[in-house]
Amino acid sequence: MELDQMDVNEWKYHGEGNKSLVVSHLQRSQVLRFLKYPASDTENSCKIARNAFIHVQKIVDFSKNVMKPLLGENYVHHGVVVQLPLEFVQSVCLKVQQERPESRCDKMMDTFSGYALCLPNLTKLPTFHFSEKQSSLCIEIKPKCGFLPFSRHVSRETKYRVCRFCMHQHLKLANGKWHRMSRYCPLDLFSGSKQRMSFALKNLLQEPQNNLKIFKNGTLIYGCKDEKDSLQDLNTLIHHLKPYFYPANGLISGSHGTRTVLNDLIHVITVALLSATDSRRKYIPEGRTYCEASTLHREILRKGISDLPKDCVLSKILQAQTLDNLDIEGLYPLYRRVQQHLEEFPEERTRLQIDGPYDKSFLEKLENVQPEDDGTVEYAVQKVHQYRVAMTAKDCSIMIAFSPCAEDELPDSHLVIPSSKSRFTYSVSILDLDPKPYENIPHQYKLDGKIVNYYLKKTLGKQEHEHEDCTLVLHSV
Repeated sequence: MELDQMDVNEWKYHGEGNKSLVVSHLQRSQVLRFLKYPASDTENSCKIARNAFIHVQKIVDFSKNVMKPLLGENYVHHGVVVQLPLEFVQSVCLKVQQERPESRCDKMMDTFSGYALCLPNLTKLPTFHFSEKQSSLCIEIKPKCGFLPFSRHVSRETKYRVCRFCMHQHLKLANGKWHRMSRYCPLDLFSGSKQRMSFALKNLLQEPQNNLKIFKNGTLIYGCKDEKDSLQDLNTLIHHLKPYFYPANGLISGSHGTRTVLNDLIHVITVALLSATDSRRKYIPEGRTYCEASTLHREILRKGISDLPKDCVLSKILQAQTLDNLDIEGLYPLYRRVQQHLEEFPEERTRLQIDGPYDKSFLEKLENVQPEDDGTVEYAVQKVHQYRVAMTAKDCSIMIAFSPCAEDELPDSHLVIPSSKSRFTYSVSILDLDPKPYENIPHQYKLDGKIVNYYLKKTLGKQEHEHEDCTLVLHSV
């Protein structure tokens, strides 16, 4: 990238989250990720400019030195920090403003520092897989937490039976974040059972919320831009997908054709999620592996054995997630221990690496935590760091990019669709791997209680209502 010859016309709006905005290059498989700040903070432009490099560099260091060793070299792309001409950055900001979802415009893109994170565009296949003219699809899945807590610190028995995602759906519906409830359950996706995974993916396709997006040649064609702006027409999606799976136009049609194409798509996703260098080595998660809120038949859930190939992408993510082995209820008292220590000795914040640096020593502390609490602040801070890494893994996204390829140019990572004999090359990546703030732990503790309490209120109330409806009243004759 020639930083002194940046042309705003070569870049387009790609998307944004709560803390950053992304633009993608029209030709090159490249994106730039800019930080965002509340509109009220723009008065502190000098402070923003001063802190931006540190902030972006910490994101790179955390991905490179912590998440990459945990999740695998092949899955994580940490990117590099670049400093761009301010004139270019300000032009980008003006260009993308009209395309931004209204609900995201409470925050402004950083136009003061010029710093951005340069990354490969993971919605496209790396160019060494295929010629740049070939068309590609990308499935982005935000799988969320794939296990039930097994900690003795859990105070509500429901948490051992119903997963966080399924409980949270009730609260999100009540708050108006979503208008329809998702039937997707992360435990089905992480089960390793093709039947359960297929069920989970079908539910994601029916109600994607912000857990599923589909891109064609880098452009969003299915899924939610935000809560109010979505592309969720399955017929339009089928129209986009057919040429990939059935190149001979008109080969299939009607509802049967729709089901066939969706089943082929699900097959591609499942194969990619379970792909591993050695499928015989298995990872068997600890604790209960099915959620009582899943709408899949109970017998299938109970009888199925959950295991994953040890180095597949789902297994890697799940192993990182289970670093949270105390649950937030067991972790919060340790956070309070650290916090009290820092209030008394604020200079200790640096030694305990609360804000980094995210280097090899940070990872070593994560991986060498003693099994029992010895009452020290060192033990408490190590468990806090483990929890923060687990939270990153619970909020990451999986990118599966694939493109048709001819039989004579099949690479190692390829798959064949049985129904149509279509052949694809694919790549699997993980993104959204920013460090979670230490200061966010009290919010997570309160939110956990709120989610469980609302779920119990809704489900117990429903059970009581159903019980009343089913009461048989005998009148004397």
